[in-house]
Amino acid sequence: MLRLLTLGITLILFLPTAARADLFSYAHVQDDASLKIKGQTVHLDGIYIPPTDRDCQTNIRPVRCSSRAVLALEFKIQGFVRCEINSRNQDRSLNGTCYANSTNFDPGEDLAAYLLRRGWAVAAPGAPFEYQVLGEIAKEQERGIWGFSADRILR
Repeated sequence: MLRLLTLGITLILFLPTAARADLFSYAHVQDDASLKIKGQTVHLDGIYIPPTDRDCQTNIRPVRCSSRAVLALEFKIQGFVRCEINSRNQDRSLNGTCYANSTNFDPGEDLAAYLLRRGWAVAAPGAPFEYQVLGEIAKEQERGIWGFSADRILR
């Protein structure tokens, strides 16, 4: 009886962490900067990606034209990603914290933080404090959407 009670308490204590799903696989960056991983759409949690002018990446074939956030993600990922799934949306898409270059010894680079540092995303309301700070630093340094854009002058 004591063993069953101990097993029950252990399951109750560790079930929330065991229920948290991780996805680890090749990721395709979609046009809205979400990731398609194992047939699931994963949105980067804690950020909003404002629309920007389309740009083309001509050093790859076929040439890829998309928003600058999408191109930055494609450049960064270069293979597999690991996503810690935080929630599910009504449309069955997922929200998660995703990492590039993750290994058994290194958690990898947080892709939302990567976009915030470069100024291609803004921290969403309720985002972690780190995201808020990264967004403010990018704004102060006039990076990405906060920066001087030659596109506006050439038109």
